[in-house]
Amino acid sequence: MKKKKLKIRSWLRQLGPGLVTGAADDDPSGIATYSQAGAKFGYELGWTVVLTYPLMVAVQIISASLGRVTGRGLADNIRENFPAPVLYALVIMLLVANTINVAADVAAMGQSLQLVVGGPVHLYAVGFGVVCLALEIYLPYRRYVTYLKWLTLVLFAYVAVALAANVSWSAVLSGIVWPRVPLSSDMLTVIVAVFGTTISPYLFFWQAALEVEEVEANPKAHALKQSPSQAPSQLRRIDIDTYVGM
Repeated sequence: MKKKKLKIRSWLRQLGPGLVTGAADDDPSGIATYSQAGAKFGYELGWTVVLTYPLMVAVQIISASLGRVTGRGLADNIRENFPAPVLYALVIMLLVANTINVAADVAAMGQSLQLVVGGPVHLYAVGFGVVCLALEIYLPYRRYVTYLKWLTLVLFAYVAVALAANVSWSAVLSGIVWPRVPLSSDMLTVIVAVFGTTISPYLFFWQAALEVEEVEANPKAHALKQSPSQAPSQLRRIDIDTYVGM
């Protein structure tokens, strides 16, 4: 029994950057996109999961591996290997996309709280933004990431809702295997939105940065290019972490 518990704990310790990044992908703006897709097309876009999941996992594993191998984030790696205009263009696009995404998320959080308790939605949104910013600045990484890992348990609420709701699982399977909705401009727009919110650029930078934070927070950890002996276990951990997290 003790050995089994130790194995479970050892397995859980492998979850970190990938789990947190995957949970972050289920943000309010993403949920709104998926909800609108479901409301308009039902289960007929279920087939997108077959494409988005492996693509998302592959890109995130590459991003995380770059961070762990080099000990630097994506922006730093781009700076080292590409001309400055490429770096500036990518960072500016990322900044714009992140700003819009964060604004949408914070606004959705404010509106959600307003639905529960009433009151001024703008004040709630500003409050959420200030709290998130303060936690990132003042809370040590190791403690902060521990809280984030535990908060991912909230996502099981989606599983509970799916089990409690009257879901036609045959229709779900049909939507994944054999969708019957003809392509239209509306469907193409929703498909682009689903892919865009699922495979988001900020996630690439985030997971790579989290891997760098893991190295800096652990005195025994080193960038894999400096300590190749750690590569097999760490790359395996990244694979497990990302597959589970996404």
